[in-house]
Amino acid sequence: MADAHIVLTYGRDAGIVAIAGGEQYRWAHTALEESGFRRDEAGTYRLPGDDEAAARATVAGLIRCAERHRTSVSTSSRPYIGDAARDIARLLPGRWDAAVEIYSHPVWQEDLAAWLWDSGELTRAVQSTRILYAATLTESVSGTTLLLTERPEHQHDYLLGAFPPKPFGEGHGDRHAPASIILPPFPDRAAKAIKKRFLPAYDRAVHDRRTATVTDALDRIHTEHNAWTTKVISGRYSDASPPGADALDDAIETFLDKAWPEFLSVMQHAPALLDKCRPAATAQPDDTHALARLADSLADAENLDGGIPLNRRERRSRTWTVISTWLTYREPFLRQVRAAAPHRPSAPAVSAPSRALPPG
Repeated sequence: MADAHIVLTYGRDAGIVAIAGGEQYRWAHTALEESGFRRDEAGTYRLPGDDEAAARATVAGLIRCAERHRTSVSTSSRPYIGDAARDIARLLPGRWDAAVEIYSHPVWQEDLAAWLWDSGELTRAVQSTRILYAATLTESVSGTTLLLTERPEHQHDYLLGAFPPKPFGEGHGDRHAPASIILPPFPDRAAKAIKKRFLPAYDRAVHDRRTATVTDALDRIHTEHNAWTTKVISGRYSDASPPGADALDDAIETFLDKAWPEFLSVMQHAPALLDKCRPAATAQPDDTHALARLADSLADAENLDGGIPLNRRERRSRTWTVISTWLTYREPFLRQVRAAAPHRPSAPAVSAPSRALPPG
């Protein structure tokens, strides 16, 4: 592919849409602007198609102008991806906003790969195939953001995957990531596949990732607590005598200094998990009390982290209470969180191949 190139496609409302790419994509921008195309907020260039003869003449002029600016021009047989994304968004539950993203420079696509939260074909496509543009679908309430791209080497299909929720950071390589799915070029069937298959898998992946993050944090805190308990019991904080009050205070301070950064992950992800727990519907309804204690301790932790003026002893005491509460009720929490995990979506049904007609 040339250092600068232009792909032309047709938008239902936008008319002729031009998308520039290549390491020297600015050459393509210059050719488009000199030819009469106008750039929009998404970074695409548009040419109204109301006057067919005028549009044809403008495109012919663009081809000549592009040659002068060392830019190639090609046309896409697919409809504008912005139209496809909006058609699907209107059929999804909730309120979804569609937007087009342009990856004119190859480096921009490389940046995209690091943020994809995917364990399927979409990641492989982004890593191995030049993708000039895509569309995002974002749910306005939850913030869930999906990525829609044309499926490479397939004339009609699309690929749909996701970005991780904001608290997760980059998504590349995460073992909990959901797998992207292949979508047909029909909005109603594509939306149905997203509703029935992808979004349930996405919700389950979010739940599993949150659970793993909180579990790992509590495990590390528990390990630190065991090490601290062993040192206190063995009297290692004094010379040949039981630890005094000052030594014990220092030991507690040291433990909390190590445990609190880990507990920040619990504060970030545990509230969403607690919201999903329904102990009364499980075999351990008595866990309700434990979960209530944990929720109250999170509220106390938020106050501690919010800068309430406390002296050293007060802060240490309240921090110790919060962390010890989570260590005490760790098992009921994890038990209820596992019970609250969304069901995994069933695999799509595979239709049996049609049989050949008998001879004659």
